[in-house]
Amino acid sequence: MALQRKLLMVVLDGLPWRAARRLMGNLEGWVDAGEARVWRMRSVLPSTSGPCYASIHSGVPPQVHGITSNQTVRRVDLPDVFSTVRDAGGVTGAVTHSDWSRLFNRDPFDPVRDIEFDDDSLPIQHGRLHTMMGENHDNQMTPSDVDLFATLTSLVGRFGLDYGLLHTCTLDSMSHRFGQDCREMDLACYTVDASLAGFLPAWRAAGYEVIICADHGHSDRGHHGGNDPDMRDFPVYYFGDGHGPADDTLLSQLQLAPTILARLGLPQPETMLAQPFLTDRKDR
Repeated sequence: MALQRKLLMVVLDGLPWRAARRLMGNLEGWVDAGEARVWRMRSVLPSTSGPCYASIHSGVPPQVHGITSNQTVRRVDLPDVFSTVRDAGGVTGAVTHSDWSRLFNRDPFDPVRDIEFDDDSLPIQHGRLHTMMGENHDNQMTPSDVDLFATLTSLVGRFGLDYGLLHTCTLDSMSHRFGQDCREMDLACYTVDASLAGFLPAWRAAGYEVIICADHGHSDRGHHGGNDPDMRDFPVYYFGDGHGPADDTLLSQLQLAPTILARLGLPQPETMLAQPFLTDRKDR
C-alpha cells in the first residue's frame, strides 16, 4: 500500500499549554503568519510519561493498554502507529527515550543492541535512542536537543522515513528540577524553540507534514500525573495541508494515533475509537 504523505512528530515532553503559548516564540510566530495551527490537547490519566507515550501511539487509554505508571512500562500488545506503518510497507524511525522502544519494539531494552539499530522487521525500523540512566535532581542526563533534531534529520535523509518520531525530555526534566514559573524554564523553552526552528523548515521543504506536541503538562511545583489542567493540557502545533477544527476546540490525546494514520492514508485499527482531528476537507 502506497502511503499518501510523510509525517514527522516531535514530542516535547512536559510542555504545558500555558508555557507554550507564552514562550515558544518561533512556533507562535508561524501560527501568527498562517503557516501553522495550534490547538489545546488534554492527556489521558494518569498524566504520567509512560502511560501517555503508550496512548499517543496506540490510541487507547491506560486503562486499556495497561501502562498505568512509569514503573509498568512494557511492550504494548495492541495495534500501534509504528506497526501499522511498517505493515503497510512504510519506513519508520525514532529518536527518543528508550521507553518508546520498550513500548513498541521489544522489552527489555538492551543498551548495546537497542541504542542504535536499523532493522526492517521491527515496528520502529530505524532507531537512535538514549536512556537517561542515572537521572536525578542534580544531573538531568538529557541529550542536547540540537543533537536529537540533527539525528532525526539524518535518518530522514538516509532512509526516507515515511513516519518519524522525535522525543526530548529536556523541558520535563527542567520542570521537575525547577518548577514551571521561573527564569530557568523561560530560558529552557526559549532554547528548545530556537533549536527546533533551525530544523523545521528543512523538514517541510523535504515534503513532511509536522506535528509538534507534548505528552502532558506540568504544575508550577514541577509535578504531573493528576487531573489538574496544568498537568494534562499541552499544545498541538500542525504544519501541513490538512484541515482541522475550530481554534478553541479541546482535543483528546487519543486522537493523535488516528490522525497520524489518516494523514499517511492508512486505515485506523478497530481498537482506535477516537476520530482524527485533521481531514482533507475544510470544516463545515
